[in-house]
Formats: sequence, C-alpha cells, structure tokens
Amino acid sequence: MPAFPVTYDQLSLQIKSLSVDINVDNLQKAWSVAEKAYKGKTHWTGVPYMEHVMGTLQNLLPFQPDEESIIACLLHHSLECKYWTVSELEEEFGPKIREIVSGVHLLSHVTLHEKRISIEDLKLMLVTVSKDIRTIVLLLCDKLYLLSPDSSLPKDKEKRLAKDVLELFAPVAARLGIYKLKHGLEAEAFSICYPEDAERISEQILNVEKKHGKFMGKIVNEVRAFFLNEGISVKLEARTKYPYSSFRKMREKGFTHILDLYDYYALRVIVEKETDCYQVLGLFHKIGLPVTHRFKDYIAFPKPNGYRSIHTTVVQLPGSSSEEPICVEVQVRTAQMHREAQYGVAAHWIYKDSGAIAKAATAAKVFDSLSNQSGLTETGELSDYIFVLTPMGNVIELPEGATPLDFAFQVHTDLGLSFRGARVNGSIIALDYQLENGDMVEILKHKTPRPSSQWFQLLKMSSSRSKLKQFLYAQKRPEYISKGREAVNIELRKHHLPPLDTSLSLLRDCDGKKLTIQEREDILMKIGQGAEKPASLLARLKGVPNFERKKDEKVGDSEEKPKTIKSSLVIEGDIVMPTRFAKCCAPDKGIKEVLMGVVNRSGEIVVHKKSCGMLRNSNPERRVRIWWE
Repeated sequence: MPAFPVTYDQLSLQIKSLSVDINVDNLQKAWSVAEKAYKGKTHWTGVPYMEHVMGTLQNLLPFQPDEESIIACLLHHSLECKYWTVSELEEEFGPKIREIVSGVHLLSHVTLHEKRISIEDLKLMLVTVSKDIRTIVLLLCDKLYLLSPDSSLPKDKEKRLAKDVLELFAPVAARLGIYKLKHGLEAEAFSICYPEDAERISEQILNVEKKHGKFMGKIVNEVRAFFLNEGISVKLEARTKYPYSSFRKMREKGFTHILDLYDYYALRVIVEKETDCYQVLGLFHKIGLPVTHRFKDYIAFPKPNGYRSIHTTVVQLPGSSSEEPICVEVQVRTAQMHREAQYGVAAHWIYKDSGAIAKAATAAKVFDSLSNQSGLTETGELSDYIFVLTPMGNVIELPEGATPLDFAFQVHTDLGLSFRGARVNGSIIALDYQLENGDMVEILKHKTPRPSSQWFQLLKMSSSRSKLKQFLYAQKRPEYISKGREAVNIELRKHHLPPLDTSLSLLRDCDGKKLTIQEREDILMKIGQGAEKPASLLARLKGVPNFERKKDEKVGDSEEKPKTIKSSLVIEGDIVMPTRFAKCCAPDKGIKEVLMGVVNRSGEIVVHKKSCGMLRNSNPERRVRIWWE
C-alpha cells in the first residue's frame, strides 16, 4: 500500500493537519469528480490514476499550496479521461483551475525527444507557458513522483524520463529557484542515468566519512558556542554537497575526488536580520582562514531567480582537524532568504501576509527576468509562440494568433490541403479561431484536397501560405502553359517563324543550356502568368537568327553598358510566380549577388539584392528567398 492517503477522509485529515486553508465542499467536489473520472483507469506507468494523483499531491503539500492548487492536482490528469474537456473544467471549477490543469496537461507531453525545439527553448517554453507559477510547480511534483519507487516505472521509460529530468526539468526548477524540487529530482534521476558514476561518488562519500568521521558536528558545536559567547542568535546546519551536483562540478573542473571541491562541505547559518549576515560574515573570517576569490554577496547582488545569501569559504574553523585542512563553504542568510532558497518563487505561497497581488507581482518579475536572459531564437522571442497538442499528445509550436488551419499545415501539408474544419478541446470552432497554449486540436479533413484562395486570410504563418500557394499554382499549371504557348506562337508569327511543336523543340537551347521538357513548360508557364514577355524569350533562344541579328543591331555599343544577366531564378518552395527585378539595386546587372524577393500587393515578386537598403522597409512576412539557378 502507498504511504499516503487513499480515501477522502484520510486526505481531509492530512490537509487539516497541515493548516492548509481550503473549502471542504470544493475539496469534496473535486475528489468526487476525480474518483469518477479515474475509476478503472491506469496512468501510462501502469499505476492507477488516483494513486498517481495522490502521490503527486504528497510532493506538493510541503509548499503549503492554496485551494486551487490542491484541486488542480487532483484533476491534473482529467483531460486524458473521456467526457472531460477544458471548457467543462472551467464551467465546473473556474478559469484558474482550467488554466493550471490545461498547462500541466500540455507540458507533461514535453520531452527531449521533441525534435522541433532545442533544449534551451524547451526550458524557456516550460517557463513562458506556465503563466501561473502553480502550473510548473505541479508539473515538477508530478515528475518527482514518476521517478519515485512508488510509481513502478518500467526500466526503459524510467531512463528516458530521468534524462529529461536532468537536462530539462531540474534546470527549470533551478531557474525558478525551487531548489527543494531541483535536488529531489536530481537525486532520483542521477543513479538511473549514470549508475556507475553514482556508485563511484557514493563510495567516495563513504570513504570520506570513515576517514574524517563526523567532524562537521564538532565544528557546529564549536561555532555555536562561539556565537553564543558573542551574544548573536544563529541557527546552524551542516550539510555535504548533493551527489549529482558533485558529479557535475567534478566533470566540469576535471576533478577526480569529491574533496577537490571547495564547497563539498557547507555550513548554513541562519540569522534574524539582514544586517546580522554581514556581522556574522566578519566573525567567520576572524575564527577561520578565508580562501581567496571564494566570496560572493548574493544579498547585494541576487541571482536572476531571486536567490539571496552570502557565500564564503574558510579553513581551520574551530573543531576541525589541523593536520589536513578541509574547506568549508559558509552560507549566511535570514530565515526568509532560506525559505526562498528552498521554494523559489513558490515560497510566496508560504507568506500568508504577502497577499495575492504581491505573489503575482513577484512571480511575474522572476518570469520576465528568466525570459529576457534567454535571448532570442532564430525566429524571434519564444514568448511570441504558443504550444498546442495533437490528439496523440505531440507538441506543436505555433506563433501567437495562429489558427487551426496553420496547425494543420504544420502537422502535414496534405492535412492542411484537405482541411475541412477543426475541433479544439472537443468543440467545433470557427475557422478564424486563434489557438491558445495547451489547446488540444483535432483536424477534420476531406478525402481529397480542396484548398481555397480565401484561406490566405486565415493563415498566420508564411510557411503555411507558401505551401498553399504552391499547390494552387500547380493546379493552374496546364492553363498557364496553354496561355504561354499561345503568346509565344503569336510572337513567332510576327517574325515569320513556325509555331511551337508538341515537344517544344525551339526551347531546347535557352541561355546556352539544354532544357528538359518540364523546364520548357516552366518557361511557358511564366509567360502565361505574365511574369515574362515572349519577345524576351526569343532573345534567349538559339536558332532564331533573324531575331538575334535585330537584337545585335539594336545594342551596338553594348560593351560600355552593364551586361544584363539572363539566368533563371529559383523561388523558395519551388513556387512559380510572376517576378521582376527591382530598379533600385538592379540585381540583374553586373555580378550575381545573393537575392531576396518581396511579394507586392498584386502578387508579383520583386527581386532585390539581399544587401539592398530598400529591403529594410519591406514587411518581413512578405519576403521570400530566391536563388540564381
């Protein structure tokens, strides 16, 4: 049997004993809904849902969560059960619980196996998607329970999750200053991911304890007596560095033994007031020998996640052995700073007098700081993006304002072209509906593609519009080729030349190259679209002597003029569109340079040199990449 409550009465008694303020009727309602939703169902780990939920709750309760957090914890897997949707959750329990549950539901699908997003962006995603700090705390508590022996996780899934925890979730907990969860997650995952290294570190710890005994206990007693004599009230805690933290630092520094670390042994000193921190620091430097370059004042200069404390490293403290000096890191802080060091931004749940506004403001400040320090990705700030789910639980990244049609094209081009409608969180929605973080999107499709040019107004993403445009042009290809053939034949008649044959043999030699049938048709398609004039084509062909002679007579002094480059262009996505060269930078004159195109309002691509200053004034959404063929 699990070592936590399994009935409502047991849960109610536990919450009452922890002095957590909660409405009994609301707790009873949430328990009943959870019990009904999870009845007879098991979590993917093989554990009954209700048991998994209660195990997660035990990790959450030390944070002294509020009523909404406890109810959200009980229901945080409800969206995986039939008959429960996001809208029903909001109707029954309100928008805050809906937001927390849908956020946990989304983020629980995030793993390092998601190839679309880098690890750093996944870390930022966990922070930016969690608009409410309670979402990320609940998610981390869930991960911690998954790695505990009670969850009975299969070995292959256990190792995969442990890797996610060490590289993704524990670092996020550290970013938010929630070191209690960070160390708990790392402790469970370390031996799973690195069994040999974990065993080696454990052996070193055991040998150090045998050799040096409990010397930290002697130091604590001596130092406590010293401060009592000085009339200063302090609380002392001795600790050793966590195994995984030791392993990481040893690997980073190239050390082979834990005692090579300056901060393996630490003495935490908790005082009443901030001014006491500096007084105590001075006394430690008096009774011990400070190590140079090992002083850090995180009170005057807090870490970005809000961590505050004074760190110094000393040797030869009272009670330590003089034969073999061992470094001890001393951390001096107030009781409030210590709570913040353990619980990070979540510590503000514990401060009953801080008020909801203060809690929200503090969490928002830390979140903004974390988002800013991550910088920009190649596509802009990640905070401008949302993350939604497929019915199979895959995470899809989309820009803010994206529609279900954008989602369909991102999943697969064929799905976008066959789009008929969409369900979001179980409900049919309008085509211009803007998706939100955590939405579960299901696409309804036709058997065959039925795209419409009106879809351009619904698409937020340029890549989606490009795929649609490419398909629509391909559908009209025969029509454009026919128009182009007719236009070329008219031009040929003007020069008393025979019309094009079925194999378009007249176009075989163009610009000094041998063209395939498809390439010849591409030329006719451009002419049919109006992107090129038939007369300019004849000037590029071999085997039209009368026209070539007239052309040469027309430009007798061509050596003094810039030579026009007659080369084909390739548009991003192999799209065929009307094109013309910009006059401002004349990319078709002189040496070939890197190109960039801008789609104008008439649907024509204006080709510029990429270095052209006019590009800065163009809309980035209208830019397309272009290459010389």
